[in-house]
Amino acid sequence: MNKDLEIYFDNYFEMFRSEGWKQLLKDFQQNITNINSVEQTTDADNLHFRKGQLAILATIVNLENQMDNAHKNALEEEEKSSEEEEETLAEEINE
Repeated sequence: MNKDLEIYFDNYFEMFRSEGWKQLLKDFQQNITNINSVEQTTDADNLHFRKGQLAILATIVNLENQMDNAHKNALEEEEKSSEEEEETLAEEINE
């Protein structure tokens, strides 16, 4: 993994460990419950607005899982690339 990508993931993982992030997620979970109330929806426009709010909140609440998956994929790609390089080098030596 290149240095920039490593720093990118490290910055996110550091943020996810912070108390501020945990507090923000807790607040968002409470907001999701309130926004997801059909009873408080006044009309179709308000329903679409709430739907947009929920989509944005879901993206933020799931960000840690998304970053974990992206990090795992990057590590797997790096490992796969290293294995392919080793195989190519071994083939060149055997020729």
